[in-house]
Amino acid sequence: MIGKLRTVVIDCPDPRALAAFYSELLGLDVDADASDEGWAVIAGSGHRLAFQAAPDLRRPRWPDPERPQQFHLDVQVDDVEEAEKRVLALGARRLPGEGDDFRVYADPAGHPFCLVFFD
Repeated sequence: MIGKLRTVVIDCPDPRALAAFYSELLGLDVDADASDEGWAVIAGSGHRLAFQAAPDLRRPRWPDPERPQQFHLDVQVDDVEEAEKRVLALGARRLPGEGDDFRVYADPAGHPFCLVFFD
């Protein structure tokens, strides 16, 4: 091993707003000490996500290959119907595409993520 993963960093137009979205989605706390105007961090349970200001970000457009997803997170849930209601209330939007065990959404900055569930 050369190193270990410390942080997944996501470019976005408004780091604080996207950190608040993922804080609610994942139950991680916003780390005020690690955040500033162009950077926000959420952390907890050994996980850490950071959001970096990118004012000219070209938003992904699912499933358009000209505007690729850039990254995505799989978020495991117990009740997909309840989870969907909650992420939509936070500002996510449903995207085309789903399978037997996942549904696709976009966060408020347009990044795709999936709610994954297993019977």
